[in-house]
Amino acid sequence: MDQYPDAVLFDRDGTLIRDVPYNGDPTRVEPMPGAREFVHALRARGVRTGVVTNQSGIGRGLLTREQVDAVNARVEELLGRFDTWRICPHHPDDGCACRKPAPGMVLEACARLGARPERTYFIGDIEADVEAGLAAGVTPILVPTPVTLQDEVERAPLTAPDLEAVRAMVL
Repeated sequence: MDQYPDAVLFDRDGTLIRDVPYNGDPTRVEPMPGAREFVHALRARGVRTGVVTNQSGIGRGLLTREQVDAVNARVEELLGRFDTWRICPHHPDDGCACRKPAPGMVLEACARLGARPERTYFIGDIEADVEAGLAAGVTPILVPTPVTLQDEVERAPLTAPDLEAVRAMVL
């Protein structure tokens, strides 16, 4: 079983599900292409999974924690249960230790999963995800979307065009 990673962590918006800015409506949750197949393949191999997501809409007063929890519950209805969820509810100006690109949530997810950072991947769609992964000592993979800046793609150590390609890299 050592040929597989200890864990694979995902950013939520733009990575696991289509990005709907400050989404508090579970009916607007739509999985990204390949997300369901990838997470099922991980689970079938005993690889632990987690979600690491900034949700500044809470700190900005645009969303309630209950709305975010309802969206996350819908994600799990569509993609299956994740082993851990790490959520930063803070405003970007709060200076917290959890908001990506800080490594706090990635390290906490690894600890909760009993995963060694050096045997963990973090999949995301923007540079803050890559930076959080690098700072935590995990292997980040950037999956660009239309909102990903070209210079972020160029700086990323690993990129993939979609989740199917990530699946091939990780498994």
